[in-house]
Amino acid sequence: MFPELPAKFKSYGLPADVRTLLLLRKAMEKGLIHTLGDIYLVLKAIVVKDPKMIGPFTRAYYDYFLSIEINRGETLDEAIKRSLSFENWKEKFLLEHPDYDEKNIKDLISKYLDEVHITTYDIKQIIDGKEILEKDDPEMEDQGEGGSENSSHLEKAADYSGIDLDELIRRMEKVKDKQSKNHGGGSHWIGKGGISPYGHSGAAKGGIRVGGAGGGKMARKVIGDKRYYPVDMNAQIKDDNIDATLASLKGVIEESAEIQLDVPKTIKDGLKRGGLFLPEMKDVISEKMQILLLIDNGGYSMDPYIYAVTKLFKKMKTRFAHDLEVYYFHNTIYGRLYSDERRTKAVSIDTFIQKDKNYKVFIVGDAAMAPYELTQGSVENWLLIKEKFKKCAWLNPDPERSWRGTQTTVYLRNLFEMYPLTPAGVELAVREMNKKTVL
Repeated sequence: MFPELPAKFKSYGLPADVRTLLLLRKAMEKGLIHTLGDIYLVLKAIVVKDPKMIGPFTRAYYDYFLSIEINRGETLDEAIKRSLSFENWKEKFLLEHPDYDEKNIKDLISKYLDEVHITTYDIKQIIDGKEILEKDDPEMEDQGEGGSENSSHLEKAADYSGIDLDELIRRMEKVKDKQSKNHGGGSHWIGKGGISPYGHSGAAKGGIRVGGAGGGKMARKVIGDKRYYPVDMNAQIKDDNIDATLASLKGVIEESAEIQLDVPKTIKDGLKRGGLFLPEMKDVISEKMQILLLIDNGGYSMDPYIYAVTKLFKKMKTRFAHDLEVYYFHNTIYGRLYSDERRTKAVSIDTFIQKDKNYKVFIVGDAAMAPYELTQGSVENWLLIKEKFKKCAWLNPDPERSWRGTQTTVYLRNLFEMYPLTPAGVELAVREMNKKTVL
């Protein structure tokens, strides 16, 4: 089993040996590994002894298991694009989705990575879907409670594979007629995460996927009809879809993780093995959210969006108690930002870029201005922000089809990743921000 793995991992400077294979086999025997994503997590716990090893470990994993060799100075996306494993996956995916735009290569790579890293590692309990549905009333009124929103750390799954598919569809129709709000987590509503038999990104074997990405390729039927969404995810942000956007924004987490020795588990497992103590490692992930919000509030074209955007981010701050700072500018940055809406309290760009580089930066503006306004000094200020902060996203309220019509928008779009100012656009920006950077 994986006889060449130690040599491959050693070539990346990782401490892998025969013991690595023995621990990997033990994890398989205990039922901890079912997917490639599981192998990634288990091997990382075995091999990575220092945070600096995470980059080399990830490169070694892609090289050994997927034949994706990341050359020096090359991004992960570039390496994936030229790999045979991605080409084979893409060919199969496009056959199954004939209407999909093949030119949307970034989204294809994202879907490919989602499948590679699908994991069942956190699932500790499988619940019989029949038991859930017996206690559930599909005609329950929607009281507006969103359910548990911590859907990224599921510890249980539900199995609906023994239930007739037509029955599930009939129940889903009844739930849809009663549902009026966006929901996350839980076992009843059509939403994101959780163990409901209908929705997406959750853990429901044999259920019905409605939009979004799958949680583990477990659905029996996929429905993309927009009538199943209680909120229009492609509408501009406004009062009636702020909660849907909020569910996406709360997912911005710091991507670094520390590897620590799990002393209690090492001792406990060592005693079970009769005194053979093997180090058990654990990830300690910081979920601190640090956000800088830069809002263009200097022109009439932005007036319709400022209230909703400010309300969205302030609501996020009060609801999730994370570090949020808001600044304002007019069209572009001329050497300073402002900490108040009236733009009277100036903050120099030199002071601004002294902030922690781990802040995530959201820029909200239409990026449309007269070409002469985007001066060389202004461009240099934007470049300073891009170079200082690891993750930046530009949210544009104008329809995406109009972005190519303005010279300055085209330029800034080439400088920053630009997304529509919609719940779906914000969700996509957050997913991009949370991707691990392979060095």
